[in-house]
Amino acid sequence: MEEDGTVTVYSGSAITDTKKNPFSLKVGIAQMLRGGAIAEVTNVNQAKIAESAGACCIVVSEPKGPGISRMADPSIIKEIKQSVTIPVMAKARVGHFVEAQILEAIGVDYIDESEILALADEDHFVNKHNFRAPFVCGCRDLGEALRRVREGAAMVRTQGDLLGRGNIVDTVRNVRKVMGDIRVLSNMDDDEVFTFSKKIAAPYDIVAQTKQMGRLPVVHFAAGGIVTPADAALMMQLGCDGVFIGSDIFNCSDPYKKVRAIVQAVRNYNDPHILAAASSGLDEAMGGLNLNENRVERFVSADTY
Repeated sequence: MEEDGTVTVYSGSAITDTKKNPFSLKVGIAQMLRGGAIAEVTNVNQAKIAESAGACCIVVSEPKGPGISRMADPSIIKEIKQSVTIPVMAKARVGHFVEAQILEAIGVDYIDESEILALADEDHFVNKHNFRAPFVCGCRDLGEALRRVREGAAMVRTQGDLLGRGNIVDTVRNVRKVMGDIRVLSNMDDDEVFTFSKKIAAPYDIVAQTKQMGRLPVVHFAAGGIVTPADAALMMQLGCDGVFIGSDIFNCSDPYKKVRAIVQAVRNYNDPHILAAASSGLDEAMGGLNLNENRVERFVSADTY
């Protein structure tokens, strides 16, 4: 592999020579979040709850409301960063490298180039190799994931529900698609990889590395519609390294209990007894999980029997 490519060795925590390849250092920093839950917060109180509940990191976003969604207020990000000891991530709009420069200047630990926010550039993503902070980017399929890695993403977030409805079906579909394509790639002959890389519009060298490793070459989280411990465990059993928890989870009487239950599910995703205990007494977490009428009608009319 070339020195400026993705050359992470994903056995344990070992990475290549970070002095020659700063990107590998950023990938190594992102690996520290593996096996954890990242909670989205909008204020200091939520950040403290997430930290006490065991979140491995928090991502700061501005409160939801009408109009254009942008980077959160830097003063709020700094206040949150001073109030917690876990890593702090903040969102920048896709292609808005100045927002990313501001976030790096105020000392965030990770930058999420988020498609959930309004787009700043319809055609270009931030060149993440120009920054010291590790970047997180979203994807819906393997080609998109590997294109973001080529741009310098140290973590990939397979994104599902963007509307905050608590519907996990899109997340499951996208995660299965990414994992399924990796399994197909892993069983290919080497000479078939060229055609496959063209098909998914991804750089050949990173596609070849993905084949060799049998997984994405960077940390892989899932996001969207994950509101129960069972949802989180499902993502982990499908092969993800961790999950994002949306800020809607704080709109309840006991957000600590909910976040703590999801953290426990991520840590013990293969133990159904622990999952049953974590899921008990969380009836409110099921709110908003109903599919919309069009989706239900389309599902029922499908010839699945």
